[in-house]
Amino acid sequence: MTDPANVHPVTVVVNGDEHETTVEAHTLLVHFIRDTLGLRGTHIGCDTGNCGACTVLVDGEPTKSCMMLAAQVDGASVTTVEGLSERDGLTGLQQAFNDHHAVQCGYCTPGVLVSATALLEREPNPSEEEVRRALKGNLCRCTGYVNIVAAVRAAAGEVSE
Repeated sequence: MTDPANVHPVTVVVNGDEHETTVEAHTLLVHFIRDTLGLRGTHIGCDTGNCGACTVLVDGEPTKSCMMLAAQVDGASVTTVEGLSERDGLTGLQQAFNDHHAVQCGYCTPGVLVSATALLEREPNPSEEEVRRALKGNLCRCTGYVNIVAAVRAAAGEVSE
């Protein structure tokens, strides 16, 4: 049985939908997203904030959800990889990842897409250096990042093959 003193009410908007619930004090945001809300696109990678697979946007800022408590998002807006597109189909960035073969195993992809989305929202035409800097918190063991960077730049309208 959960100790009522360790339960916190949370009102949070996730991918445009408001959720009012309670969370245990120790619940990480990544587990709230995956287990409570059933959104499985946010991956659990390292549980130490090093890999970036769990990256989501909290009030528009890339945030490693394995490093934040669910109670901390009370009153916030969270966007997961599932919420990047308002329509059925791929966003321009997601299509660019497909076109530039920027996905191999795909485990890091949700976090990379979320981080790249935040970059393109604040800098619509980033340089290669800016893309690499924005994605430095996302580890990919498969691609070597060349195609990922090309995809982000292509989505920005600056194709770099």
